[in-house]
Amino acid sequence: MDIGTLIFAGGGLIFLVFVALFIRKQTQRRLPAPGVDPEKVLADHAGKDSADLDPFRDEADVPVPPAEAAPKQSLSAGLAKTKTGFMAKLNAVIFGRGLDEGLVDELEALLVTSDIGIRTAEKLLEGLKQDLSKQELKDPAAVKKRLEEKIRGIVAQKVAPLALDKGPTVLMVIGVNGVGKTTTIGKLAARYTQEGKKVVLAAGDTFRAAAVQQLEIWGERAGCVVVKGPNEADPASVIFEAIQKAKAEKADLCICDTAGRLHTKVNLMEELKKLKRVMNKAHEGAPHEVLLVLDATTGQNAITQARQFKEAVEVSSLALTKLDGTAKGGVVVAICDELGLPVRYIGIGEKVDDLRDFNADEFVGALFEET
Repeated sequence: MDIGTLIFAGGGLIFLVFVALFIRKQTQRRLPAPGVDPEKVLADHAGKDSADLDPFRDEADVPVPPAEAAPKQSLSAGLAKTKTGFMAKLNAVIFGRGLDEGLVDELEALLVTSDIGIRTAEKLLEGLKQDLSKQELKDPAAVKKRLEEKIRGIVAQKVAPLALDKGPTVLMVIGVNGVGKTTTIGKLAARYTQEGKKVVLAAGDTFRAAAVQQLEIWGERAGCVVVKGPNEADPASVIFEAIQKAKAEKADLCICDTAGRLHTKVNLMEELKKLKRVMNKAHEGAPHEVLLVLDATTGQNAITQARQFKEAVEVSSLALTKLDGTAKGGVVVAICDELGLPVRYIGIGEKVDDLRDFNADEFVGALFEET
């Protein structure tokens, strides 16, 4: 064997060694740390990109956030994406101009792209022209101030605090999969147990195992009872049992999770009607509140969902989640205007404290706050 062949063979051997070392390193990077369950890691990451998914797909909700305390996010910070886009465009549109025909078209386009919707946008613009004098219509500050007042008037639909005097109060939570329904229930359970209330959770979304498991984690963390059945059990039987359990233990609140999609031929809305009837049989007058959870990132699609649910069951109030992850926060205005339903809660983050009671003055103030 000549020297050239030896050099070539030696170089090839060194190359193969480097390749083997590289593959080993990449494999180690992909392996979980010692003591970490890889299936749990996958489960914990389920649904993190749910904002980019069709809300009618069978996706898991946002995972349970870390247990450790974290600084409470301000409403202004939570609405940063909506506020920045909306206010920057609004100032650019009306700066140095009056409410002429050209401006009306631009302002309408701005309102629509902020997911306030065509109908509500037209209502707001018509109101501006009726409420302001010709001189005021030429003043950008006056136009902006009146627009803020009119939006505040639309979203300021009063909703009484959730009464916990029904022995127990039964809260039915509805919404399509992926909107953050189970996460919202968990945050509410944590909030009320921290206030010293006794809470029972009903894992009524029996067609999606991830929902039951997630609710169990929330229940364990909040220190409340979770009533569940086997996978794909009859949701009505689980909810009936949960309400009976809540009554026996003299709980203050029983929060009932429901399916957002069924893997059977049963129509979802008919199933929800059935669950309502079962709740009333288990505890007369129940459910005392029906909370519809909507995902703000879906914009106008959230209104379509709300209409469908409202036709099937008597919705009491709304929870609008993921406002921190979208520039479509204007959908709050459209929902309140078109559906006449009050917003009870808004979600501006994954932490427990990021599920806030909706306050119209605070919301509109944060929306119009100068950046």
